[in-house]
Amino acid sequence: MGRTSDAKEKILDAARSLIELRGYSALGVAEICKAAGVPKGSFYYFFPSKEALALAVIDEHWAAQEGDWKRILGGAAPPLERLRHLFEATEATLAGGQQDCGSVAGCMFGNLTLELSNQTEAIRARLQEIFDAHVVLIEAVVAEAVARGEASVADTREAARSVMAQLEGQVLFAKLYNDPRRLGPSWLNCLALLGARAPVAS
Repeated sequence: MGRTSDAKEKILDAARSLIELRGYSALGVAEICKAAGVPKGSFYYFFPSKEALALAVIDEHWAAQEGDWKRILGGAAPPLERLRHLFEATEATLAGGQQDCGSVAGCMFGNLTLELSNQTEAIRARLQEIFDAHVVLIEAVVAEAVARGEASVADTREAARSVMAQLEGQVLFAKLYNDPRRLGPSWLNCLALLGARAPVAS
């Protein structure tokens, strides 16, 4: 009947792929269902609206990314080295996506922020929560680096916001230029921003 957990996952997977490729506004429910291979009735069984589906896609994407970020930033290496690994992992993810589909998709959260933050309050509020969570994860690493005397900032939260803004901005440029290598110089700039004495060796 299409009203199974498998149908729900198919809808989520199709929506995520289409949103990453084309954005949210241009998509219709019928197109999503066609890509998922499920009847239109299945969509409304699981999701009361396209906005509800978008929120589910955002939450699913964040659950996966949050796990990756916690693994990278919570490792045993020195704090700045862990932060460097985050920059490298981000570049690798963009490069992998480019290999798969021929273009750099960028950051789903950043893309949706640009597209929808002034159109739907529910999505704007959820994206704000997610970006705030990114900052909290980065701040813990920055604070550790400061405590070890490896970085010098006046305010760890604002420094973390600046690091996040730099990372997200370079991802945007990588999408614009269709070149994930745009992230390459970002690490040295990040060190300067944090008042780090020298690049961290591998």
